[in-house]
Amino acid sequence: MIRGRADKDESADRRPSLVEDAYAAMKDEIRESRFPPGYQASEQEIALRLGMSRTPVHEAAIRLQEDGLVRILPRKGILICALAPEDVREIYDVVIAIEGRAAALLADMPEVRREATAAELSRLTTTMAEAEAAGDLAAWGRADEGFHRTLVERAGNGRMIRINQTINDQAHRARMLTLKLRRELNASVSEHRQIIEAIRTGDAEAAQERAHRHRVRARDELLPLLASFGLKHL
Repeated sequence: MIRGRADKDESADRRPSLVEDAYAAMKDEIRESRFPPGYQASEQEIALRLGMSRTPVHEAAIRLQEDGLVRILPRKGILICALAPEDVREIYDVVIAIEGRAAALLADMPEVRREATAAELSRLTTTMAEAEAAGDLAAWGRADEGFHRTLVERAGNGRMIRINQTINDQAHRARMLTLKLRRELNASVSEHRQIIEAIRTGDAEAAQERAHRHRVRARDELLPLLASFGLKHL
């Protein structure tokens, strides 16, 4: 009896961890487009592909549906949601607003915190430059995602961070799916350095304006590219 209760307690302790593992694994596959937009499979197929059991995959899929990354189709399995150009435009509307304000908040912080954040952002920007020189688009995309996530997280506004976490996975998918279409990757590195300098010197107005201009330029480069290639979804 005691042994049976212990086994049950151990199973209960492990279940949340298994769901978290399945959620993290599925999200990573979606973010990096190894589960590409439009991919559809049964829960059992996905579980086998990830080396997991079906139950945590099912529970993870429910969370991913809430995140807007998948749709659960009754008796048909799990569908990876595609991004239409209008979805990409809406994503940029959100990040333009949030990141501009985040940059201003960072520039208003005490010098020690500004310097620490500027150094962190500089390391990520250097990684981007090195990845571009090496022709490693995947590494460039990961470092770029790290820069923009760090920009918001270090600003310390909890509500902005939560909104950004919701939109960030979709923004990263759009980034990774369109990297080969973009012509001005080096412009991002230059613009990041301008944002960093404004944060480091405590110029909140310049930090906000440069962050805003950076994302607007990226949006205005990307959306016409999608149209010119006739892409109706990503």
